Amino acid sequence: MGALVERSSRLSHQALFERDLHSAEQIPLLDKQIDRFYKQIEVDCVAIMTLEAPVAHDLRCLSAFMQLVRDLERIGDYAKDIGEIAVKNFPYPPHPCLPDVAIMSHQAQSMLATSLVSLAELDGVGGRRMKELDNDVDDSYERLYQTLASQRDIQGAVEPILLLGLAIRCLERMADHATNIGQRVAYIVTGQRS
Repeated sequence: MGALVERSSRLSHQALFERDLHSAEQIPLLDKQIDRFYKQIEVDCVAIMTLEAPVAHDLRCLSAFMQLVRDLERIGDYAKDIGEIAVKNFPYPPHPCLPDVAIMSHQAQSMLATSLVSLAELDGVGGRRMKELDNDVDDSYERLYQTLASQRDIQGAVEPILLLGLAIRCLERMADHATNIGQRVAYIVTGQRS
């Protein structure tokens, strides 16, 4: 499931920044697969909880996995949203702040990859470090939002500015969910919430 979400995130980046409509068309198909995994993993976790009656660490793992897969599913949804934004933005010339948005997208993708490595390795320290990375994305969001919101004397349509505002919000939320994954990994390892 994590690999599908990473792929969806990469495709959304290609759709928006490389103006690749084929990538945008692939994202909804991946999203359906992600949703199926999410539902199946949740059903499997509930079945284990009810049939096996796990305790302590095992119960903590199952609980965290149920929340963690929801975070992954939401990242997939935001990737789909960015793909839709890319399609709507396609007719317009590239906005001057697009390179900065691309950097923010790379930051969010890196956070997703880092959170998945933390999960695979059950690295609680790496999971906790996600919050620091999230601060960088939050700073990018604030800076880009102010840039977009303070534009004056706009020539032509306002839609591309609105679309980029939506895109940076999606990226910021993707980073938040990657942070949640890291914090859930730390919880699995330590049993303590941060």
